[in-house]
Amino acid sequence: NRTHEDCGNNASPILIPVNQVATMLDVSPRTVWRLLSSGKIIRPIRIGRNVRWRYDEIRQWIDDGCLPPAEFVE
Repeated sequence: NRTHEDCGNNASPILIPVNQVATMLDVSPRTVWRLLSSGKIIRPIRIGRNVRWRYDEIRQWIDDGCLPPAEFVE
């Protein structure tokens, strides 16, 4: 598995699925969906039927204390 640190500065953003977001937050994937539904987590990107979050945005959001999305500034 590649990690964020493996990429150089010119790499495309790493997109991660709900399972990885759940692991980073130490919650279940279902809880991630609930957080999204209630507007308490930053919005993901949809690629066709796939839903992915940008790794660097999730990492920064966690590092900033999981602020409500309206207060989160990249």
